[in-house]
Amino acid sequence: MKLDEFPEDIRKYLVPEPSGNMFYRCLGCRGEFDIERLLYTCPSCGGILMLYHQLTGEKKNIEGTLWRRIFDYRRMLNLNPLKGIFRYYEFIAPIIPLESIIYLGEAHTPIVMANQNLEKLVGLPFYFKNEGLNPSLSFKDRGMACALSFLNYQAKKKGMKNLLTICASTGDTSASGALYSAYLSNLLKSAAVLPKGKVTLQQLSQPLGSGATVLEMPGVFDDCMKVVEELSEGYEVSLLNSKNSWRIVGQESFAFEIAQDFDYQVADKVVVVPIGNAGNITAIMSGFLKFLKANIIAELPKIIGVQSDHADPVYRYYLEDDPSRRKFKPVTVKPSVAQAAMIGNPVSMPRVIDLIREYDRAAGQKRIFVVSVTEQEIMDAMIVANKNGHIACTHGGECMAGFVKAVKAGLVSKGEIGVLDATAHVLKFSSFQQMYLADRFPSEFGVRPRKEFKNTPVTIGLKGLRKQPQAGRPLQGKDLDRFTKAGATEIARALNLKKR
Repeated sequence: MKLDEFPEDIRKYLVPEPSGNMFYRCLGCRGEFDIERLLYTCPSCGGILMLYHQLTGEKKNIEGTLWRRIFDYRRMLNLNPLKGIFRYYEFIAPIIPLESIIYLGEAHTPIVMANQNLEKLVGLPFYFKNEGLNPSLSFKDRGMACALSFLNYQAKKKGMKNLLTICASTGDTSASGALYSAYLSNLLKSAAVLPKGKVTLQQLSQPLGSGATVLEMPGVFDDCMKVVEELSEGYEVSLLNSKNSWRIVGQESFAFEIAQDFDYQVADKVVVVPIGNAGNITAIMSGFLKFLKANIIAELPKIIGVQSDHADPVYRYYLEDDPSRRKFKPVTVKPSVAQAAMIGNPVSMPRVIDLIREYDRAAGQKRIFVVSVTEQEIMDAMIVANKNGHIACTHGGECMAGFVKAVKAGLVSKGEIGVLDATAHVLKFSSFQQMYLADRFPSEFGVRPRKEFKNTPVTIGLKGLRKQPQAGRPLQGKDLDRFTKAGATEIARALNLKKR
């Protein structure tokens, strides 16, 4: 719709101007810092940062009912910068001018209802939110759209050129960072540091295809993260990991979309998300809290974080019920099919601790839970989901396994509805699916396929035929007729088909 076709009273809100004030706040010393300098840690105490925004002027007094109308009408607005995460402009980064916003088609991913088979298996209705339909095929694009939009804005404002973005990655972050950096190739270049042999070939091809410099190192993600943190503190680079607070605010759009897609009724929803570097669960909690404070939603949904028992430091931390006795300890990770979650020392752990406390206090009860699942449970759930019409990645399988565990443990009640985060496209992890279906999983994963799920190609042999087709040498006439009939007969036998 064109702007003049909207109701007159809503028009002035639909195309926003930059407003308000944004600043970093340290979760340690609570110091506040200006955003003119791109910070990753607190200059005073080294603590981790969160971004905050102060609404000013008329927007400060907008009520929840009006915000809902603004977002619902923006859905119909044909303006590129407001089509993605910035539909919720005032709640993301409202200091960025619209002309600096990068939009590559990210966000507003579908919420797909589980079929009756899956609902019966799990015991409650649920949906997959399919983040694999983002441009680089993962949820990381939400954060990159914000981080690179801010970088684009700052570069234009300050006349900066020849910038280099860098990240540590298990695959998805490097793919997303390289893609969004490539869109700004006149301004910057990108590099990614990956743990050698710990990234699927499909994921490795993505940053290479986008022109990034890919550097492989020994170790796991945690080791690569330490290296890029050192680089970001001592060299002229822009860090694109979730330590970058602009990534977090972009990923808050996941929560905003769930609220809007359920008509802002989320009290009965249970959002299930895998925990890797803990940036995503941080963003989801923060997003729902923002909407609650603005009276856009009336109650907070339940959130369940899931970890594999091969990398479960957050789960272990919350095993202790007494907050005063909790002590975070990094863990040594083991190989996991949920590669993005194979992190033993999450960068955003201080954010998680702070926000869980705030979230439960705002809800008036415990609304955040963390569960642990096995590698076997992850792969079984992924295969079952995909056999029932979904395109869930290993992390979507992790969420489904976690939801099943939460239901059995009584953390989820009858009448509640699950919303499971399928963080990436299943084709990124097709090698794991193939190993499962062909029963070729390395022993260190501890995964054995269920017999009924094994599935490998069946070769149709036509040994009795004197002539068979070859590339560039097609059959013709009677030879083609004989091949067609013989092939149909063999396939009918393989499929146990009956003649009409």
